[in-house]
Amino acid sequence: MYASPTSARSTSDSTRTDGPDIAPPPTRFPVNVLMERRRVSGNRWVTDSWRAVGVTVGGTSMSDSNRADCRDAETGATPTVPVPVVEGPDAAQYLWPGLHVELFVDEAESYYHNLMVGTPGCYIVTRSDPDGLPRPVIVSLSFDAGQAYLEGDETVHAVPLPPELYRAAEAFVLAHYVPEKKKKRRRQDWKAQQQPAPELHQDTDQESRQAGHSNPDRGQRHA
Repeated sequence: MYASPTSARSTSDSTRTDGPDIAPPPTRFPVNVLMERRRVSGNRWVTDSWRAVGVTVGGTSMSDSNRADCRDAETGATPTVPVPVVEGPDAAQYLWPGLHVELFVDEAESYYHNLMVGTPGCYIVTRSDPDGLPRPVIVSLSFDAGQAYLEGDETVHAVPLPPELYRAAEAFVLAHYVPEKKKKRRRQDWKAQQQPAPELHQDTDQESRQAGHSNPDRGQRHA
């Protein structure tokens, strides 16, 4: 169950005061993305469909030459060639290693809301390589970041958040974010604020004319 950041943070602060310094939680994790390819039948234009099906945590070995050749120019991601996991006539799964998840303080609120939903997600951005193969280049735990990439015409896949990244994000949120308490809105007394309807008044000129007609001697005084 997800703990309250407010209570957990206050307890952690008191521990730091009386005891030795506690190392901050890690913010960067090596991950691998599992992609699935399925054959598409009955479509002359599309033969395969791709989707991300999961993320695993942990590094995989690759040579330095592979890292240099596969590094994404914009993101710095270094996935090597995909490793076949399952292959069949109609479907296959491939593991893309060499990526990282990084946690940022200014995204802590987004991580918090991600953890609070029924099924926390991990968001993967893929881009096509020269052969048309979708290559994962970004993995994020921020829904807001995933939505921003999607609005920028990127291809974004959502997969369940693995337990290791859940615990890491939870520790990070407890250390860097305290949700604002909802303020209870006071009920307004609308009856007390109701004002009586304004009385209708005739304009000044009309009142003056009526006063002159009612007092005929008024004009003679000034003669």
